[in-house]
Parts: sequence; structure tokens; C-alpha cells
Amino acid sequence: MTLSPLKPARGLVDAAPFMFFWETTRACDLACRHCRACAVPERDANELTTAEGFRLLDEIRAMGCPLVVLTGGDPAKRPDLCALVRHGTDVGLRMALTPSATPLVTSELLEALRDAGLARLAVSLDGARRGTHDAFRGVDGSHARTFAILRTARALGMTTQVNTSISRFNAHELERIAAQIAELHIELWGVFFVVPTGRASAAELLGPDEVESILERLADIAATAPFDVKTTAAPHYRRVLLQRKVGRQNVRGIADGIGRAPRGVNDGQGICFVSHVGDIYPSGFLPLSCGNVRVEGITATYRDRPLFRRLRDPDALGGKCGACEFRKVCGGSRARAYGVHGDPLAEEPSCAYVPRGYAEVS
Repeated sequence: MTLSPLKPARGLVDAAPFMFFWETTRACDLACRHCRACAVPERDANELTTAEGFRLLDEIRAMGCPLVVLTGGDPAKRPDLCALVRHGTDVGLRMALTPSATPLVTSELLEALRDAGLARLAVSLDGARRGTHDAFRGVDGSHARTFAILRTARALGMTTQVNTSISRFNAHELERIAAQIAELHIELWGVFFVVPTGRASAAELLGPDEVESILERLADIAATAPFDVKTTAAPHYRRVLLQRKVGRQNVRGIADGIGRAPRGVNDGQGICFVSHVGDIYPSGFLPLSCGNVRVEGITATYRDRPLFRRLRDPDALGGKCGACEFRKVCGGSRARAYGVHGDPLAEEPSCAYVPRGYAEVS
């Protein structure tokens, strides 16, 4: 790709991410069809150690990031999981966790995580029916275990979240999933749109018009749901919400009026990811390594590496994303742009919106 000149750093998002993801392990007992990590049953001997994990959490806190999500694989495969949560909490981080719905997540583990200070537990639900979810996750019984984990966590007084990966095989169940999770008293529904990385292929991607329709349906759900709704790898949901607020008009130059951060959280822009062996990425879905925590700190990598800097520059975007009046509040999925076009600064391939005047000059 052609690299534009670097611009001076601007604002808080350049100093620290809003959310930091640490893939504590690649090991997992599920076999999800879309798995970003290409998870395997056994842990890697080269995983970051407990002591290295403590140092990582210390640096995350020191650089000013408020929230860490422990992910995988399945973090429950690590025997030091509660110690990691406790350490992060003790240094002032909000610690969140995304375990897999397996027998490893016992009521005893959940209680220990609560006592260690876990701020939020998030589990996945990818279908309103058992058959849909279990087929997606590759293990019978995962659907029932997901609900059992959420109910147990709620009974323990824990804050919970549901994550759903949307594709053609379950998009028709969207409203039914929303109705089911409303009964679980969750705080947030995170809806993920597949990126072609790991086990997920480009053939699984939804078309732009399909994505647009789902984003509109999510906005309808969010208008009355007893939980918040956010998207992952679909920052154009912000554009849909903003258009609904101000009307479908040219919004060039106006601030984000949806009550969120003035710039969207995106790959390398408000997000940083460290793999189980310490490699540093703009996100877990954008597999372009920018260093390793065993060699260099995450602070300098996030703030100064050219790829991170360019990902935070909306004027560096190509195609219709670069011409879009929403580029500062959306920016498109940089991971999907890379997965489809091989260029993280290319236009978002799953967005149906055409900027005003773009068709006439493109």
C-alpha cells in the first residue's frame, strides 16, 4: 500500500487505548467456525507467564488505559486467571473476561472471579436455538451452558454481557436473541460482524446491503432494549445512529451526537491487542504485528509505530471511506479492509453508504 506522511499525534486516543485486549491463551475446548485465534486444545509453552502478565497490566495502567479484556482462546484454561484479575483490579484497571462456555466455568470459578474484582463477564450466544448456536460453536451443549453461566453470574451479583457473531446462518434470529437476553438482565449486547481472519473466510462475509439492514434492525432493537448495544468490526453502526438522530442529511463537520466518544473505537484507534505470546497488534482481527512486549513496551508501540499512527488518521483512508463525512466517527473496519483488500487503509467492503458526491467523482 502507499503510505501517506505521518501527522502529529492528536488527542487522548493517541496516548492510550480505551480498551486493551490480552489473548491470555490460545487454548480452548470449543471449535468455533469463525475463531480468530484458530484455537487448539492445549496451552502454548511460550505463553506470557504470570509475572509477565502482571508487568503487562502494570504498563497498561501506567499508559492511561482504563479497561482490559482478558480473552483467548479460553482464559479459563489458565490456572492463574483469578490472580491476573486481582492484580489488574488492584492497580486500578477495570477487568473484563470473555471465557468460553465450557465445564471449566464453574460456579466456584465465577465466585472467585467476583471476589478478585472482575468488572464484567461476557459470554457468547450465537443463536436463539440450541441447534444454531451449538453448530456454530462446534460442541453440543454450549447453548445451554451459556445460559447457565449467565444465570449463575447474575445470581452472584456480577455484571454480564452477551456477545453475538452475526452471519447469514443466524441473522434471521437477531430479534429472538435480543428477546432472550433481555430476560437475563445483561448490561451490554456486543454484536460482531465477521472479519476474514483465522478460521473465518471471505465467503462468510455479509454483503453491504445485508449489513446495512442488520444495523438498522440493531438500531430498532436498541431503541427499546433494557441493555446497551454495540458493534464490533462494524463501526458504521455509529453512522446509522447518527443519521437517525440528525436526519439523513449531509452531516459534514458536525460533532458525534450519539452520546459516545467523539471518535469511534477502531483497530489501532482506541484498541490495542496482545497475543498469547506477546505480539502487539492494532486489534485481534488485524494480523499485522507491530512488536512484542518481551522486546519493547506497548506504550511506545501504540503511540509511535507508523501503522498505529496511520490507523488513527481519518484523512489517510482510501476509497469512499476517505471521502466520507462520517470518517471521524466511523472509519470503517480496518481489519475487514485488510482481510478483503490486503490494505488496512482501503475502504470498508461491507458498507453500503455512498458519500454525497462520491459517485460523481469516483
